[in-house]
Order: sequence, then C-alpha cells, then structure tokens
Amino acid sequence: MSKLDNKNISKHLGQSSQYKSEYDASLLVREPRSSNRKHLGIKEKSLPFVGCDVWNGYEVSALANNGVPVCGVAKVIYPSDSKYIVESKSMKLYWNSFNMTKMGDTFSQVARNIEETAAKDLSKLLQTEVRVTLFPCSQKLSTDNPYNDSNYRRLEESSDIDAESLYVDIYSEDPNLLKTTHTGGHKYKVMSSLLKSNCRVTSQPDWGDVFINMEGRELPDDTELLKYIISFRDECHFHEEICETIFTRLRNWFEPDKLTVACLYVRRGGWDINPIRTTHEHLIDEFFWEHSVP
Repeated sequence: MSKLDNKNISKHLGQSSQYKSEYDASLLVREPRSSNRKHLGIKEKSLPFVGCDVWNGYEVSALANNGVPVCGVAKVIYPSDSKYIVESKSMKLYWNSFNMTKMGDTFSQVARNIEETAAKDLSKLLQTEVRVTLFPCSQKLSTDNPYNDSNYRRLEESSDIDAESLYVDIYSEDPNLLKTTHTGGHKYKVMSSLLKSNCRVTSQPDWGDVFINMEGRELPDDTELLKYIISFRDECHFHEEICETIFTRLRNWFEPDKLTVACLYVRRGGWDINPIRTTHEHLIDEFFWEHSVP
C-alpha cells in the first residue's frame, strides 16, 4: 500500500498528550475515508459495500451532581458511507474529558446526557448520524452473536492446510497471494485470529479477528487466504482501512455473489473498533446494527 498523508491526524496521535478531565469537544479529530479509498479504487458516490463502524468503550465515566462517579460501557455506531472517521486517540481523549464533569442526578440522567452530548458532537464532526448508547456496567454484554467460533471455520485449524509444510515470508499486503477454488456456488465462512496490523502513525500493533462470509462460484484456497491475512502483519493502516482492503481484494478477485468482511479488533486504551463491510445489508447481524444491544 502507498504511504498516506497523516497531517490531519497528527494533533494527538504520535504526540505526548495532557489528559483533560473536564468535557472538551474540541479534542475530537476526524480523517477523510477517501485518503485510503483512492488507493483501492473505491469511489465515494458508488461504494461497493454497505456497513458500519462499531466502537465499544469500556472506560466511560462521569460524575453525578452529588460527586459520585457513574460508570458504563458505551456503544458508538456510524455508517460506512460517512465522509469521515474519527481518529482513535482523539476519541479516547474526548471520552476521558467526561471523567470529572457533573452530568445529572441519577445514573439514567448522567447516561442520557452523555449519550446526547456525544452523539451530537460526533455527528457534527463526522457529518453523519452517530448513535451512542451507554449501558450500565452491571448489564451483561451480548454473547449470542454469529461471530463466535462455532459459526465460522477457523483457518488456522483447517484440515486443508499442512501446518508442518506451511511457510510464510510475506508481511506486506499482497493480493497476489490469493488463489481460486472452483466450488459451484458453495458458501464459505471462515475466520482467523492471525490478523495483525499497525497504527498508521505510531506503528503500535493492532490485533484482531477477521471473519469472512462468501458465496459464489469461485472461492479462496484456505492456505493462500491465510497467507494473505498474515500479509497484513507489517501494514500501517487504520482498522477501517484494513477491513475495506480485505473486502475489496476478495470482491475484485473472486467476484462473489455475496461477501461480508468483519474485523473485530482487540481494545486499546479502553476502546475497540469493529468495522464491517458487506454486499447485502441483511447479512449484517443485529448485534452490530442495533444500538440497544450491548
């Protein structure tokens, strides 16, 4: 991949930061999605996918008016057709700025005020509708979702891959690693925990699970797909860009009838980022789209 211009996102990222504990919307920084999409040949007015970016924040807190802290887990959702994404370090700094801010008398009031404030600020920043929900820490998170291992075949354990003879030496994204298997329209649902990329600016490692759901006449070979996923190991791009790259390469190479790519990244700094891209909106599962589902 070509080197990207990072001047828009260098306000906080890669810099020493003074954490503010009083609400400050000016901390938020955005980045145009187009900066990476041009490289992939993705046109903003005719996107080859639908989808969303889901952020989960596990260290969200503010004060009630009596000075008692209120804590919760936030879910932030905005669509993949937005012009901008929010830069992750600015997101963390922004949410930390609620920590010593009094936001209401009860948990419900504090939660509602945080939700409304964050949704307003992020929607204005990204020029799209952003939905924000704050769940109490006592509420169980959703575990009944289709992205657990039981619904997808794990590539690392594929019977078609000879682990002893497998050799990998490419760690920069290379679509030429992909091969074709003619399967006559079978479904292909696989996942891997070997997805690793790096931050575009700081080169800090980002770890994630990638889930691929395809249906078409030509589908990938397990060994070569796993090598392709591993080839992101030394790439420096944002989570959203990695997901869209995998989607675009698979779509261009295999021309599937249906394709969904979800990248569920491990949280860093209290937040995880989970982009999902698909050819058909109905393939996106409720727990992703629905803001009321933890």
